[in-house]
Amino acid sequence: MPKEHKKRGRREEKRKREIENGNQQATKRQRTDTEQEAVETRLDMNQSSSAQGQGDEGRSRPKEMPFYGMLDDEEQEYFKQADTMLELNQFPTSEERELFLTKVYTEAKGKELKIANSQSCSRLMERLILSSTSSQLKFLFQKFSGHFLHLVQHRFASHCCETLFTQAAPLVTEELTAALETEKTQTESGDAPLSAEDLFLAALDELEGNLGYLMTDAFASHTLRVLLMVLAGRPIADINSKNLIKSKKAENISSAGSKSTSNGAIMRSRTVPNSFNEALDHMTSSMVAGLDTTYLRALATHPTGNPVLQLLIELELSRSGKTKAKDPASLFRKLLPDDPPEEGTESASFINGLLYDMVGSRLLEIIIQFAPGKTFKSLYKSLFRERLGSLARNEIASYPAIKILERLSKEELQYAVAQICPLIGALIERSRTAVIKVLIERCHVREIDTHQIIAAIQGNYGNEPAKALLKILSFHSAKLEGIAEDRQKQIEDQNIGKVHGSLLAQSMLAAPGPMRELVLEGLLAVEVPTLLDIAKDRSATHVLQTSLVCSDQETGSKFRRITIQRLTPHAVDLSMDKTASHVIDAVWKASSNLKYPREQIALELAKSETLLRQCSPGKAVWRNWKMDLFKRNKTQWTRGDSENAMPDVSLTMTQKAAKTGMMVENGEQRAKTPLELARERYAKGLPKPRKKGNAVSGGNSVAVKGKEPRIGLKVQN
Repeated sequence: MPKEHKKRGRREEKRKREIENGNQQATKRQRTDTEQEAVETRLDMNQSSSAQGQGDEGRSRPKEMPFYGMLDDEEQEYFKQADTMLELNQFPTSEERELFLTKVYTEAKGKELKIANSQSCSRLMERLILSSTSSQLKFLFQKFSGHFLHLVQHRFASHCCETLFTQAAPLVTEELTAALETEKTQTESGDAPLSAEDLFLAALDELEGNLGYLMTDAFASHTLRVLLMVLAGRPIADINSKNLIKSKKAENISSAGSKSTSNGAIMRSRTVPNSFNEALDHMTSSMVAGLDTTYLRALATHPTGNPVLQLLIELELSRSGKTKAKDPASLFRKLLPDDPPEEGTESASFINGLLYDMVGSRLLEIIIQFAPGKTFKSLYKSLFRERLGSLARNEIASYPAIKILERLSKEELQYAVAQICPLIGALIERSRTAVIKVLIERCHVREIDTHQIIAAIQGNYGNEPAKALLKILSFHSAKLEGIAEDRQKQIEDQNIGKVHGSLLAQSMLAAPGPMRELVLEGLLAVEVPTLLDIAKDRSATHVLQTSLVCSDQETGSKFRRITIQRLTPHAVDLSMDKTASHVIDAVWKASSNLKYPREQIALELAKSETLLRQCSPGKAVWRNWKMDLFKRNKTQWTRGDSENAMPDVSLTMTQKAAKTGMMVENGEQRAKTPLELARERYAKGLPKPRKKGNAVSGGNSVAVKGKEPRIGLKVQN
């Protein structure tokens, strides 16, 4: 008979006894000392956060999240379908889209909190917020009021709060700067409608006393950052703010066709009322009140708390500057109590620890960037000056080193060049080209000779222009066999070395002289198939585009003529490619003084009109090159101003609008009024345009038969 298996049972009994005796050991993997310290730190921080959550008002961290109810199956199906329709945006007219939104709002009335907390329908709430008018935004804001403390901590509702704060921020500026509406509308309760300023301050009051633990909450910390940006009047949607507000895993919810997606108000700084400045100061002091230096330094390396700390430091130093940095109660002085933070002090040890920490180094970048000049000079001379070369070689410390280079004077930058140039070979091997890029840019700004850098680059990349350029770009023409094209592009995009190499080449093009010629010679030396591959590569194409438009008249004219001639036979193929089509757009701008090459490309495009109109990139090229005018009136197309023919990507929206007779107002273009046009003519000293029918020739007027001539006009006999 088979024997009974008892080993597993005996081991299980032994494990139970060990648990009862408190001597359980890990059976799969032993924790390292680093992991154990991280766990202990996290536990200590959670305890401190809970203690901090108890403010003067006696409020502490809530134990349970409230339950707002669930949508039934029919409601979920309706809202899912509505979300899909808004995402696809296949409405025949904008009026039908507005009518559909009104119906969705009617159906969602009274269910706003349920939708925001629903895993499947919270996206609909975000899209509704993005598509809402000012009154609708205030209506949703009031529906959320009283529940913000719980909503910002919810996995799905927190994203709705972020979107609501972001879209409602411009309303504060509009109510502050523009004339207030005179109509006395009444809400359902009969009370006067609240302003956006009052709604934000009320939301902040709800979070008061709980800000300490919300800083390290996985979901609420993102909403806190948005709220800080709104109170400070900072741009919310620019690239620097996005890195602080949203995580890389965050889903980008958009609403096609909505006014919010095209509104530039969240892309620029905003004017905020004085109450927001006071609320921001109070909010900052509440978040750090009672926190000692030890806890703040632990927060500096916390993955969730670090971005909040970055934003607090940046706002404190950028708004108050030297005054706040000297205040012993300020956040900056709590982190770095030693003044000056010289070698051997606790502040110096803390900074040295941040240098090589993946999370903490980001906070150090903010400190270096915004610290007062006196503090930065002290930090640089005592901690960084003699170590700049070794910092540039490190994968993490190289980013604080870049911020240091951006603040150096001409003399100190020359000293840094002498340190880093011998290490350029090692930097290239480690793909630390970002340091070289910033070094070139700063030398160009400070007007420092770059021959030493050029010699180091040529010594490591080689003297052959074509091979050197391909090495800089980390470019390989050979395709991976057996892999789909989309997957190949995905693999190429994940190659960070290609991105940094492209940025390095673009910085070299921005510096006139031998540095620029090095890249131009490389582009001329590569063969045509390789040049076409560069045009279609997502990273390398920016180098080719920049080379066409940044070249000066002396060395650039020959380069542009040769490059355009090499691209002309392949103009149609490049125009139909999503990436390479931008190269053809750059050719239009680069060929403003090259009539014949431009006309040759236009002829190539005209032969393949049907193919170009079948794809989006081709349509864009056809429009930018004004090919309809070319086919209709070639003479007028040839005489046309090249700058007016193609939108200049280097111009601001205001400059583009001025060229087209438009005006920019609240981030949107509108036609100029007759009064505005008359003022422009008066400022330029231009005469008033005459109406058709008043024939003017040689300064004399012709009298109309049967009518007396106008006063002041000469009659031609």
